[in-house]
Amino acid sequence: MAKLIYSAIASADGYIEDPDGGIDWGMPDEELLGFINELEQPARTYLYGRRMYEAMLYWETAHTTVQPRLFQEFTGIWQAAEKIVFSTTLASVSSARTRVEPAFEPGLVRQLKSAAEHDMRVGGADLAGQAIKAGLADEVRLFLVPVVVGGG
Repeated sequence: MAKLIYSAIASADGYIEDPDGGIDWGMPDEELLGFINELEQPARTYLYGRRMYEAMLYWETAHTTVQPRLFQEFTGIWQAAEKIVFSTTLASVSSARTRVEPAFEPGLVRQLKSAAEHDMRVGGADLAGQAIKAGLADEVRLFLVPVVVGGG
């Protein structure tokens, strides 16, 4: 059975976004991104809420711009993975290997974990919270950035 892993970049005061919803303060440097790429390489499925999916959608076309090597590497990892977006408001998606599920269903996630050959990732605080509450998250990985954002 695959593990479901939640990873997030968090501020020193425990937030994953600033009071305005911004995440620019948490952009990983080369060392952290290299480490994240190593951890993400085995992932074959990402579970997202709508907001996290929309934030990550950048990686669908990132290969069309000039990027440092580690960003190119992450782009490949993201594009190769299956993505499942749990959303009551999103009717369609604009990335390959992506489908929408109308609601988070713990039974569906259990089935996915049972059938998966590789560990899965859950992205987005709300969706991860639902997975944790349902007892589905096997690991939580927080990468702390030495920044205080003061709320979020």
